[in-house]
This record gives sequence, C-alpha cells and structure tokens, in this order.
Amino acid sequence: MSDRKKNRTESVPTAAAPAAKPAYNGPTGAKAPERRRGPMGGPMGGPMGMMGGGEKAKDFKGSFKKLLNYIRPFWFPMLVGMVFSAGSTVFAIVGPNVMRNATNKLVEGIVAKMSGVVGAAIDFNYIGGVLVTLILLYLAGSVFMALQGIVLSSVSARIGYRMRRDLVEKIGRMPLGYFDRTTHGEVQSRITNDIDTVGNTLNQSLSQLISAAATVVGVLIMMLSISPLMTLVSIAVLPVSMILVTLIVKKSQKFFRDQQNFLGHVNGQVEEMYGGHTVMRAFNGEERSIEAFEEQNTKLYGAAWKSQFMTGIMMPLMGFIGNLSYVVVCIFGGILAIGGTLLIGDILAFIQYVRSFNQPIGQLASISNTLQQTMAAAERVFAFLAAEEEPADDDKPASTERCAGTVDFEHVHFGYDPEKVILKDFTAEIQPGMKVAIVGPTGAGKTTLVKLLMRFYDIQGGTIRIDGTDIRDFRREELRGLFGMVLQDTWLFNGTIRENIRYGRPAATDAEVEAAARAAYADHFIRTQPGGYDLVINEEASNLSSGQKQLLTIARAVLADPTILILDEATSSVDTRTEVLIQRAMLALMKNRTSFVIAHRLSTIRDADHILVMKDGDIVEQGTHEELMAARGFYYEMYSSQFETGLEESA
Repeated sequence: MSDRKKNRTESVPTAAAPAAKPAYNGPTGAKAPERRRGPMGGPMGGPMGMMGGGEKAKDFKGSFKKLLNYIRPFWFPMLVGMVFSAGSTVFAIVGPNVMRNATNKLVEGIVAKMSGVVGAAIDFNYIGGVLVTLILLYLAGSVFMALQGIVLSSVSARIGYRMRRDLVEKIGRMPLGYFDRTTHGEVQSRITNDIDTVGNTLNQSLSQLISAAATVVGVLIMMLSISPLMTLVSIAVLPVSMILVTLIVKKSQKFFRDQQNFLGHVNGQVEEMYGGHTVMRAFNGEERSIEAFEEQNTKLYGAAWKSQFMTGIMMPLMGFIGNLSYVVVCIFGGILAIGGTLLIGDILAFIQYVRSFNQPIGQLASISNTLQQTMAAAERVFAFLAAEEEPADDDKPASTERCAGTVDFEHVHFGYDPEKVILKDFTAEIQPGMKVAIVGPTGAGKTTLVKLLMRFYDIQGGTIRIDGTDIRDFRREELRGLFGMVLQDTWLFNGTIRENIRYGRPAATDAEVEAAARAAYADHFIRTQPGGYDLVINEEASNLSSGQKQLLTIARAVLADPTILILDEATSSVDTRTEVLIQRAMLALMKNRTSFVIAHRLSTIRDADHILVMKDGDIVEQGTHEELMAARGFYYEMYSSQFETGLEESA
C-alpha cells in the first residue's frame, strides 16, 4: 500500500470514516469549492496571467523571507540556473549588435560599387565570419537555456517534494480540532494548488524574471550605445502604455474575480449533481438541478465574456503602441541616416532592440502579479506548517505491554468548543474483559467518549486512565495500537481485499488474513468475487455492497487482535441472517477483551456487562439491562419507545 493511502487515516489498526467533502451551500451558497487554477498556479484568465485578480499575500516581505530560508539548501543549483538564464539572455542581446556589423559591411560594399570606386567589393569573408559568430552565439544561448531549464526544473521538483513531505508529516501531528475548523478541500489545496504555484514560479517565473530584467537592462545599454536620442524617443511611449495597462487591469480585475467565483459555483453545482445523482433522480430533481446550473452558467458567461473582452483589447492595444514606436524610430533613424549620424545596420539593429525591449516590459508586469499570487500561496503553506500541533508525547512514555484493559474515567470535562462543554462530569470504571454499552440520544456524547479514549482530542479537565496510567503518559501511536474499531461508516482504500484486511496488521500472513475473514464470515463472499482476495477495490468501493464492506472492516479488526475493542453499530448495514453470524463472531472477538459498544438498537446490548446511559454529556444512569429496566428511568423510556410490545409481553 502506498504512503499516500496510509496518510488518509489515523495510525490505528481500524477502519475509519471517509473524509467528508468540502461543504457546498447550493448554487447560491456563500462558500464555493476551491478556485480552479491555471497552468501557472494562479487564477485562470488574462494575458500571461497578467489580468487575473489573484489573491495577494498579506505579508509579502515576511513570506518572501520564509521562502528564501526554505530554499536555502538549494541555493547553489538555483544560482547555477540563474547564471545560465542570464547567460542565454546576454547571448540573445549581443546577436543584433553583431549582426549590424555584417549589415554595415554589406551596405558599405554595395555603396562603394554603386559609386564606381575602383576595386570596390563586398567583403564576404568578413560577413561570413560575423555570421559564424552569430550562429555560435545563438547556439550557446540555446544550450544555456536548456541547461537552465534542466537545473531549475530539478530544483523546483525537489522543493515541491520537500514541501509536500513536510505538509503530510505535519498533518500527522495536527490535532483533529484543526480539521473540524478547516475543510478537507482547503487542506488538499495546500498540498496541490499552493505548492504547484510555488514550484511553477521557481521553475518558470523565476527564470522569466531574470531573463526579462537582464533583457531590459542589456537592451537599454545596447540602444544607448547606438543612439541616445532614438533611445529617448522610443521609451517615451512607455508611460502611455503603462497608464493604459493600469486602467485596463483595474477595470478587468472585477470581471476576473467574478469569473472565478461563478466558475467555483458552477463546479460546485456540477459536483453536487453528479455526486448525488442517485438521490436527484429518485426525487425527480433533474429539472431543478438543470435550472440551477443554467442560472450559474449564465452568470459565468456574463463575467467570462467581459473579462475576455478586456483581455482581447490588451494585446492589440499594446501592439499598436509598439508599432507607433517603430514608426517613430524609422522616421528619426531615416533622418539621422541621411545626416550621416547613423548607418543602416545601426537602424536595423535598433529596431530589433526596440522589439526586444517592449516584450520583457509586459513580462515583468505579468511576473509581478504572479509573484503576489506565489507569496500568497507560500503564506498559506507556511501558516499551515506553523499551526499549533498536538502536545508532544512524554520523553519517557509508559509502556503499553501487558495492558489488561482496565479503563477509568474520572470527572472528565470536554467540549470541542471550550465554551460549549459536551462532557460535564463524566466518571466511570471499566474492568478488564467487560462488555460496556454506551447508549443515549443523538448528541449525548457517545462517540466523543471514544475519541477521547483514543486521545484524538485532549480533555479539558479530569483524567482518563488505562490500567491505572494516564493516557497522556503513553505515546499516541502505542496507545491507539491498543484499540480496534469497527465503525458504522466503513472505510476502505484503493487496493486488494487482502491489503484492506491486512491494514490492521501489515505483517500478517495470507493464512492469518484468511482466518480473520472466516471468523468475520467474510471468506465465502470473498471467494465468490472475481479474483477472490486479490480483487482490487476502487476508492468508492462501489463494486461491493454495504454489508460486504462492513464484513471486511470486521475482519480487519479481528486480524488486529486489539486489547480494547470499539464497535459503533457495526452490524447496521447487513441483513438479519448475516447479523446473527456477525454477532456470534463479535461475541468470540469480545471474549476476554474490554469492549465498548455504541448502540442505537437497544436490543443488541441486553447482554452487556455494564450499560452507560448518557444524556446531554452526563451519565444519568448505569448498570445492567435488568437493573436499568427495574429503575424505570431514562433507559426504560428509551427502551420502551423501541420495544413497547416486547415489554408488555415480559410484564
């Protein structure tokens, strides 16, 4: 099984609930799914990403410093890549200047022959040498560009690998309370979109930034060396173009933001339609879903064509301004050439430099926006890495070996929100080998009690002990290794049936896996599947029924052979005949083990050694089934509501 799959659940030998999808509050809800990102990691749209109304970092300087510290181990290969990038730019800049010498020499020979100068001829040897030099320059520039791409791609891939590794390791150290406050989509976005944004910037935008800056400086120097006057004339149009760009960007940002927001709503609507298509069809909701989609799609169309219109006029406008500068250069160049101040080769080289000068100006504007988005992405990554972690395990943890399974709850206080206490004053003592049933209405705190026992959350008051040792004195991994869980909501990963059962004990042999399946009455149905134990289950486990999936999670718990067993209505998804068989397997599994059974159907826990009756976070009653029925309290009322006829018969 891959590490990616392992990290999808806590390190316990159990089944776990599947990850919930990020909430989507309908087609007009306030919270839309994650924003779709373009190839550079920024919001899609706009020329070269330049027009996108991307999110900006709240602390650009601080995030930039953290990013520099993060990539410091890779400073040397990055420096080499930047040198290659600058070198390829220098070779490209020098090319037109070398070419103008050949042009001037060619024009000089032609003019001399036309003037009737005796012995006049075109110096093809000189021109040929210049052309060879030019070829070598461009070849060297191409080699440097290729080397720069290889080096920076390697570095960005290593940095992305390191970031993802750190984030995944961080997830394992985060308290579950963080994920209660943060959607899974937002966490996934850190590992995918945000790291991709940073990696793409380091790989592409960084080299573009270096190349653009070197081009602007180098071309400006070359232009000044040819003609300071024409240089001044050609750059005089820049303020005009920058003003127009600023106005268009400011106007278009609103449309691009709307486009991204409506795109998120449309994506959410589509996900909702296809994710719940069975329910939608069962309630004849196709027409309503299509109407809702049409509403959002119309809004997206309105914002999209406006944003694309603004994008469409940008490049022609910039091209028109650039062409104006060419006209001005040609006029002034012609005047200077007539006056003998400039040669034809100088003018041709200057025109090439003007074209080369305008392009990086636009690139720098685009890259500045990309850098803002990159710092925003890096800021989110570093904020996640800096988030508060679970308290560290004790330096000298207690041993979990030979744990008998005694569990004590002493005046436990807990609330997911400290101001809203769920467990107010919970006290109970569980002896080894006891079958303890936990019953109560929805929201009473039954599942919360189990989460606290496995230390998914730390209590705010009181103590929980196992065999007399505070659970906070154990290492979390070893503590959770004492437990086996079978939940009402099954969790299976993409892999074979054998791998799913073995998840609770990776070192188990094939014979032990099959024995666990037989104990859980799953062996027969497994062998009837194509491929048997080697059948690959897809991530949704759609090729198995709910009952079959539950049997596999029970087999997983059997194989794990835990000290303490937790069952959360484990037979709710199977038919009556299978339930009887599983109950027998569960009785055998629970023998000589401390077991906690979260029960909704009270008929399944009448044989429990001890029943904890919870209401509003407190234990209001406890005892055996007979004792609680005789007391005619809250348990009696709950039982009566389910089995009124049976009570009359027993009376």
